[in-house]
Amino acid sequence: MALIIATVFGALAALLHVYIFVLESVQWRRPRVWKRFGVASQEDADTTGPMAYNQGFYNLFLAIGAALGLVLIWVDGAGTAADVAGRTLALFALGSMIAASLVLLTSGKRYLTPALTQGTLPLIGFVFLLLA
Repeated sequence: MALIIATVFGALAALLHVYIFVLESVQWRRPRVWKRFGVASQEDADTTGPMAYNQGFYNLFLAIGAALGLVLIWVDGAGTAADVAGRTLALFALGSMIAASLVLLTSGKRYLTPALTQGTLPLIGFVFLLLA
């Protein structure tokens, strides 16, 4: 049961990070997006666009790592090379998502909600994957 819960929350964390990728790397220059990130103006959004584009890809790569890890866990059964590789990859990707949310939290109190949004799903997945 723990592995199923880990898989569900790990997959949700991956999907959330794909969504963040879309916001940062694809839709960044849209006012509804940059305002959501606390950017003050279109000019500032244009200036920070390359940084957001890069950051979005970090989120995408973490999502791919988590998803691939979860797939590998289920491919061949417990104790196989795919299972071990999958657990390692999923734990690394989910742990990196958690660490990134903690770094975001160090940016100030106003980032508490985004940090919790970014870090809660991977934390639940990580803990249940350890228990599985």
